[in-house]
Amino acid sequence: MTRRTRGIAQTCRQSGLMCWAMMMTKERCPKNIWFPLHTRGPILGAPKEVKYSDFVMEKGVGISVTHEETVHGYARCSTAETRQDINRQVRELTRAGAEHIWIEYEHGDAANKEQQSLMFSASKPGDTIVTLEVSRLCRSTRQLCEIIDTVRNRRLRLIIVGSITMDCRNGTMDPMTEAFMQISGVFAQLELSLIRARVKSGMENARTKGKRIGRPPVTTDTIPDSFFRYFSRYQSGQINLSELARLCQISRPTVYRYIATIERAEKG
Repeated sequence: MTRRTRGIAQTCRQSGLMCWAMMMTKERCPKNIWFPLHTRGPILGAPKEVKYSDFVMEKGVGISVTHEETVHGYARCSTAETRQDINRQVRELTRAGAEHIWIEYEHGDAANKEQQSLMFSASKPGDTIVTLEVSRLCRSTRQLCEIIDTVRNRRLRLIIVGSITMDCRNGTMDPMTEAFMQISGVFAQLELSLIRARVKSGMENARTKGKRIGRPPVTTDTIPDSFFRYFSRYQSGQINLSELARLCQISRPTVYRYIATIERAEKG
């Protein structure tokens, strides 16, 4: 091993990296060298061959291993896109450096968040998850603890923009950071409980005043004209029920209610 190669090896040991590579010197090293050192970086698993582009030469120092990490952004709203605008979250996540943004329309305490599950499944060790608030991830302390475990086990970094950064890329977590994250989750769940309590109280107050609670009854007069415009095509078999819902920009349950109302009016 040449003097320069020994210097490179020493640099790798000091930086705590695990390398599997041909030393990049003017005179090629006669064999590949693997340094089984204590790793602090996101390079995990069995050693593998890497390209020259995977290394960065530092003047007078040697080489340092780089990796291509992905910054995932997660945006969530409780209601459909026609009722709640999610673009603010998307813009701020993009400004925070998110490369791939996962958009979810689901309640905060819902047990199954499909896009969130897909995001964690697609993330690799060393990747970063960015979201604007803890409440965007979930509004349940139990679910938050599961997310924290996922971030730790998958060696990810979780960033709450302007608030908390939980870096588990080395497989460990700062206890104080974990505590602050859990406290934020408690307040997110508390906020949801207060909102639901206020809504329930308001509904009870409205009932005492004789007001009707819930959706107004559907009649042929309240069905929008856009539905009748495409309903004839549905009756003739040109489009199916899902296509009718898409063209009218309504949900399938709403289509069923409209059709049932029309059929009752025709029979009566």
